Amino acid sequence: LLFYGPPGTGKTLLAKAVATECGLNFLSIKGPELLNMYVGQSEHNIREVFERGRAASPCVIFFDELDSLAPNRGRSGDSGGVMDRVVSQLLAEMDGLNRSSLLFVIGATNRPDLVDQALLRPGRLDKLLFVGACEDKSSQLSVLTALTRRFQLSEPNILQDVCNFLPLKLTGADLYSLCYKAWLQAARTAILAGSSKRQVLVSLEDFRSVLDDLVPSVNDEDLEYFRQLHRQLGDNHNQLYTH
Repeated sequence: LLFYGPPGTGKTLLAKAVATECGLNFLSIKGPELLNMYVGQSEHNIREVFERGRAASPCVIFFDELDSLAPNRGRSGDSGGVMDRVVSQLLAEMDGLNRSSLLFVIGATNRPDLVDQALLRPGRLDKLLFVGACEDKSSQLSVLTALTRRFQLSEPNILQDVCNFLPLKLTGADLYSLCYKAWLQAARTAILAGSSKRQVLVSLEDFRSVLDDLVPSVNDEDLEYFRQLHRQLGDNHNQLYTH
């Protein structure tokens, strides 16, 4: 399974949720962490990751920033062919998986077009899941509700009012930043007012006061690029969609 989409949309969080819901151990690896300047060490690091996964099975191995670990072979520009050998080692390890090992692989990338196509063939990461920005009010409300579940809000329906002021095309990271800054603003207001209450009360005004500083991390050009990529990949792969 390969998650792809703009940065900040919750691909890593979704992978953790999959492992948690299925009752599996979770091993998270960022692609660049495995790369090493010494000959053969990068390939050894990949073998070691799968050995750790087998030892912890049932386990999900999550490769973040997969495009940096498995770029298209022959195009990486490294004269020693290091990246080509790394990709080949990763393919060999994935082909060595079997159902009895209870080992599952999930990848995530912002640029699926840069990932070596051999990884996307059937039997490997053949199912692609597009994780996009929140482009409608109901999605924004769902995310805000989850992010503020431990907040004490001044009014029950405050989040619906917040959504009315929000621009569309916000990612999960953007909404997290909004909630975090609103809570800080509420805490600052309480401190300046000399409040002795230990619980911070977050109001609509706290959200509105930080809205001016909220800049969507994904612009229209980026969204259009991912829409085109989504359509292109959807024609060639068994694909799912979420946001």
